[in-house]
Amino acid sequence: MKNRFFRSLIMTVMSALLTITATAGEKPTNEKKVTPQGKYLSPKEAYEMKQANPDSVLFIDVRTPEELYFVGYPSNIDRNIPIMYVNYDKLKELKNGKVKYATRKNENFVSDIEKTLAQKKMGKDSAIILICRSGHRSAKAARILDKAGYKNVYSVDEGVEGDKDKKKHRSVNGWKNAGMPYTYTLKKEILAPSR
Repeated sequence: MKNRFFRSLIMTVMSALLTITATAGEKPTNEKKVTPQGKYLSPKEAYEMKQANPDSVLFIDVRTPEELYFVGYPSNIDRNIPIMYVNYDKLKELKNGKVKYATRKNENFVSDIEKTLAQKKMGKDSAIILICRSGHRSAKAARILDKAGYKNVYSVDEGVEGDKDKKKHRSVNGWKNAGMPYTYTLKKEILAPSR
């Protein structure tokens, strides 16, 4: 009976590993989307990877809570853990003369990932999928996690909204444009701690 259990456990782990390694996509042409581990997923690949391995893959949206509220988010994420927050007390001037709100780094990003993994009974070697608006922040988050010793980190390089077209509209690719499931309904259990 023990042998059957261990054989079954080994087969499950091997199946998960094969699924995870078989989905690594091509290196993005935009250098801001490149990660140290070179693990990239299309929206469809990310969705399928999470669906096939719901208990061994952590799916994190690294955008701000405001973006989830106004733009929506993939309906199968485990948590929103932003790598930055909007700083409404400070404006930042852009090169073109426009202004935007400044941002501040989430100093607790890595510890929030660690806590979420522990809550889900996962470890540092578990697969982590990161998604943002267009793939820049998820790549940045992947670099942060790589430095912290996480070695199985994937970036959805198209993001939720995708890349811009020639008219500067986000309509080229991305989670929404690929027809992947998303929602605007906020769920308390996925929201980032307020800071």
